[in-house]
Amino acid sequence: MDVLKILREEKELRLKGGLYQQTQVKMGFNSNGIEENKLSEEQVARIFNTNTIVAEQNEKIDIDDIIETINHFTCFDYMLSIAEQPLTEKIIKMFHTLLKSNTSFSREDYFFLGGYKSRPNLAGDAVTAAPENVEEEMKDLLNRYNTHAFAPLEKIIWYHYNFEMIHPFQGGNGQIGRMIIFKECLRHEIYPFILEQHRKETYIRGLNNYKVKSGYLVDACRYAQDMYEELIGFCLRR
Repeated sequence: MDVLKILREEKELRLKGGLYQQTQVKMGFNSNGIEENKLSEEQVARIFNTNTIVAEQNEKIDIDDIIETINHFTCFDYMLSIAEQPLTEKIIKMFHTLLKSNTSFSREDYFFLGGYKSRPNLAGDAVTAAPENVEEEMKDLLNRYNTHAFAPLEKIIWYHYNFEMIHPFQGGNGQIGRMIIFKECLRHEIYPFILEQHRKETYIRGLNNYKVKSGYLVDACRYAQDMYEELIGFCLRR
């Protein structure tokens, strides 16, 4: 099944209730939610469908949560437009630019929009690449990724783990890493998937234990892949 073709056609048709709309909402809600975005799935859907948002009584909504949600929609559309292309630093940096534009972080002096980090950061509790080493490590990782002969899914997961351990940007690494997963699945013509925020602990455990037992993360991704296959079936039967 050509999932990329379906997503592109539905995007152009502006089809309501289809796979493209469902994917935009669910990926925006879950990928941002893993990074502590507080918007509900209903609020994300309303932003996507009507460009409005409704708050509960006395609910305070962080403007950055809204901006990042809209940015995620834009980034997903860009990803669809270049999905068949080999993964490059230029594409990855564009993801960062699109995801973080106009956020409060983007106005900080140390935050380079579309550029690698200038200050040390952590991936959970894990120490990541030093800022001065990021460019070299990213080039090396992409070279290894593009020359390794892994099975496609395992190769994409391997890249995701190593990308997160470099943590090349000052912020937005998680969303970018998961956008890369979706793109590369489409590129390799395997079912893409959305890692759900209610299974965040399983996902984080997979990342934390990957070097010792890669199966935890692989299993979490395969489960998510099965869930997305079900979503495809549901949308196409409607």
